[in-house]
Amino acid sequence: MTTCDEIEADKRSEQPSLIRMVLFFVMEGVAVILVGFAALFLSFEPVWSAERLQSAFLKPGDARAGSLLLKIDEGYADASRLGVDVDLTVSGPTVRARVTQIFRNPSKDWVEAIYVYPLPAGGAVDSLKMVIGDRVVVGDIKERQQAKAIYEQAKQSGHKAALTEQERPNLFTNSVANIGPGETVLVQIEYQEPVAQSGDEFSLRVPMVVAPRYNPAPVVQSVDFKPDGGWGSAKSDPVPDRDRISPEVLDPATNAPVNPTRITVRLQAGFPLGEVRSHHHTIKTEKPDASTSIIRLAEGPVPADRDFELTWKPAAEKAPSVGLFREHVGNSDYLLAFVTPPSVEQAQQKPMPREVIFVIDNSGSMGGVSIIQAKASLTYALGRLQPNDRFNVIRFDHTMDVLFPSAVPADKEHLGQATSFVGALQANGGTEMVPAMRAALSDNSGDAGYVRQVVFLTDGAIGNEQQLFETISALRGRSRVFMVGIGSAPNTYLMTRAAELGRGTFTHIGAVEQVEERMRGLFAKLENPAVTNLTAKFSDATVDITPVAIPDVYRDEPLVLAAKLDKLAGTVEIKGRIGDRHWTVTLPLANAAEGKGLSKLWARRKIADAEVARTTRQASPEDADKAILALALEHQLVTRLTSLVAVDKTPSRPQGEPLKVSELPINLPAGWDFEKVFGERPRIPATPVERRADTEEARVQVAALKRVQPVVTQAPNTVTLPKTATNAELKMIAGVILLTFSLILLVFNRRQMSRC
Repeated sequence: MTTCDEIEADKRSEQPSLIRMVLFFVMEGVAVILVGFAALFLSFEPVWSAERLQSAFLKPGDARAGSLLLKIDEGYADASRLGVDVDLTVSGPTVRARVTQIFRNPSKDWVEAIYVYPLPAGGAVDSLKMVIGDRVVVGDIKERQQAKAIYEQAKQSGHKAALTEQERPNLFTNSVANIGPGETVLVQIEYQEPVAQSGDEFSLRVPMVVAPRYNPAPVVQSVDFKPDGGWGSAKSDPVPDRDRISPEVLDPATNAPVNPTRITVRLQAGFPLGEVRSHHHTIKTEKPDASTSIIRLAEGPVPADRDFELTWKPAAEKAPSVGLFREHVGNSDYLLAFVTPPSVEQAQQKPMPREVIFVIDNSGSMGGVSIIQAKASLTYALGRLQPNDRFNVIRFDHTMDVLFPSAVPADKEHLGQATSFVGALQANGGTEMVPAMRAALSDNSGDAGYVRQVVFLTDGAIGNEQQLFETISALRGRSRVFMVGIGSAPNTYLMTRAAELGRGTFTHIGAVEQVEERMRGLFAKLENPAVTNLTAKFSDATVDITPVAIPDVYRDEPLVLAAKLDKLAGTVEIKGRIGDRHWTVTLPLANAAEGKGLSKLWARRKIADAEVARTTRQASPEDADKAILALALEHQLVTRLTSLVAVDKTPSRPQGEPLKVSELPINLPAGWDFEKVFGERPRIPATPVERRADTEEARVQVAALKRVQPVVTQAPNTVTLPKTATNAELKMIAGVILLTFSLILLVFNRRQMSRC
């Protein structure tokens, strides 16, 4: 501190220093005072700042791993979904699946939860159970509008209710009404599906996430004359149910993963097992006995962000080439036959040259890993072309480019141009698939000397599937369409139906390391003769067989027939042509083994036949719908015309209490690029989360539901609340002390100056 003697000396030595000294004292005092006031003001945080307002409600990133978020007007409320339990039992040729969804509502409000989820496209959904506390309510199949009316009436009157509706054969919606504060509700559905086979490999697939779909805007406008002579107009929407198939998708950069899923597979293949693999999840296997393997996820429950695929092979070098199974239900017998034709090369002649049109999807949904897989697959395919083949390449997003004006020879120069074209592709934009398919099926040459094949690489993430099916049906001509599904969650319904209508096959590539193996298998089909002109004749029984028009099958593919018979007697003779050779096999029906759920599979396939007949105009919409409804009601199946509804007869929500509608969000499929699909958004650093999520309560409740025993609802976990408390008191005390000290220091300096 400056003394009086020093000040006097400064005055004598240099007069201007006095002014500087006075200014110094003043600035020193002001600075100290400002420090004190700053400390005092900092003790009062802006409680209603933008950040504070945002944190007053839970953000998706604040949720615990594996939680569900109920969307409310002000933001999100934590609505823990304790998990999804998928239990699969493989019995020879069929899979019986039980999917349990566990919802909890820890908020103070009564809510209706709506959740969109995928299932296998060939699955026959036939059972619904709802568990509330110690009550188990079993659902009934009703016509869709009737089921909806029953559900709405129950919802309005305060009864708990569940409704399962089909949006697509592989896309369903569960609605659960009147979930009370702190309550847990379990919804369980069951379905039946056939095991898939390709060569010596058998497989099943469990879709686990609904990929965001591109829904084209209405572009066709029709004009209607009103009776009074005025004009009226209405738009034709290619995706009239776009709101029902477009659930909210959480951005993985700012949100914790949701929907933890546990999977258990009880595998009874019917033959000694060799290799068992899961291509996208780590698994662990137990063998309780010689004929059964139990497969579980090694990591425990994982977020639902990619499909689960399990494959198995027999211990012997070759898989069984024939399978025959029967089931007796009511007054009828049901038969399921698998027959794999032998691989026979064409005799004494070279295979016909091919005209291959490659179509690659480079839309925004293909961003991330998917476009890498697609480009690698197409590059591999170009390398497999033979010198006498010709080809072209089409790429599409919301626009389209055709590489060459017409198909060109597969020589070094053209293949080089095509490889460079493919290598430069980037994923972006919308998914206008129909114009690309139309261009690929345009057969300008009509040269019968070439086998014409279309290889279509896409994730199938569109909502206007029906438009694509109608395009293939109308324009396929002599072309055959081979669909290659790309990514972690392809639209398998679109792929399988498009391949069926295009008389081709469907191949899925879910990882880069699968490209060579899967594309090699595809080219084995492209390069070898298909089994054509197939027929099936039963010697003694009156039969209703599906499919009615038996499709061609390709190398290593089995012919799969389902039939309803008045009696199980005699034989079935299957005939066809492999290239230029005749092929025949006769199966005695008495040798059929017992199977499970075959009547459901037959009915589901008959329903698919009716849908195809409707698309190809072989049946009128009215006749097709009549057939579908009759089959669905007789066999108790969910279709686009029927739904499952379950209503608890005990009133739940008090009269006058409001009900909030909550559409539950889903994960982005693994490998997808959020910004490529939805555009850029402001980013907030993500909260670190664990990928696994599970509770003991989930396991207990799922086990209880499997036994169909009373379930005790436990108290909800503590909900994380916004952090509104601060250490303001300590900051206020510190501010006052600093302010007092600054005032004392200022007074002391002034006294020193006055003495001098």
